[in-house]
Amino acid sequence: MFGSVRLLGSIALGLGLFSLASTASATNYTLWIHGRNSGGGTVAGTYSDFKYWGPATTAAGINKKAVNWDGVSRISTTNAAIRDALDCYCTGDNWCYIAAHSAGDYQIGYALSLYGSTARYKKNATPNAAGVCGNLTGNPTQTGWNIKWVAVASGASGGSELADLGSWASSEPLTSDLKTTTARGLYDHNKTQGKTVYRFAGAAGTLYSALLPGQDDEAVSYHTTGGVAGSAGASFGNPSDFFSNDLTLGTAACEGGAVKWTGHTVQLRDDGEVYNHYAAGNWAGIIGPVRTFVVNNAK
Repeated sequence: MFGSVRLLGSIALGLGLFSLASTASATNYTLWIHGRNSGGGTVAGTYSDFKYWGPATTAAGINKKAVNWDGVSRISTTNAAIRDALDCYCTGDNWCYIAAHSAGDYQIGYALSLYGSTARYKKNATPNAAGVCGNLTGNPTQTGWNIKWVAVASGASGGSELADLGSWASSEPLTSDLKTTTARGLYDHNKTQGKTVYRFAGAAGTLYSALLPGQDDEAVSYHTTGGVAGSAGASFGNPSDFFSNDLTLGTAACEGGAVKWTGHTVQLRDDGEVYNHYAAGNWAGIIGPVRTFVVNNAK
């Protein structure tokens, strides 16, 4: 009898330790998806290369990973690198926080809308040289990815008039995707698979103010950075702007009635007009407040 009790106790202890081990293996990651990068230098699958953003030693969320792609090719041909990263770090017991900048917003939106409800292999979070992780034993699958939320700095998933007007290098295939009507029609921006997309909109633009409607950060306007729905861009600004309808905070419709894409919420509107579009090699511009948000909330 006592031997049976000891045996049952050993089994229970073993099961308990197994449960603890399973729990301990769960890990949270923060994935940073960069935007247009005509200067090149970022290689897909190099998850420790943060040169687009700034010093890799800068705090930027728990277990941060740089999700790199070439920054100039079409979204459809480069999105596989983003899906590889999501498969690597956001499946199985692991969960992710996503931070994106500019066309990185386009990349994560495209992935969620078109692939976020598909079957994904659960991965081991150990990438090979190409940035691809191996399947867990038995090749288990799940639907979509384990994502807690998405935070976007000056998101460009609604396109930019600079692409419409040819102000960017026309030889870059990405420029075609960044035309406003193309960007807004390439996928359903309302399909975030239930994930909240926090949008941070900068307004320190001056150089292209005559080309970009409403407030802008020198690359994209509020209609895009604020996640305003519609087939093309419109003019939105701060409450102090006389000639533009207000971009509202949160998920509320903008002044004039224009609604935001489902699941998208304006976390920061640059009323002081202090944030431009650019990282400047030091997590600068509108990326700064996003990094602060991530440090405070991605744990």
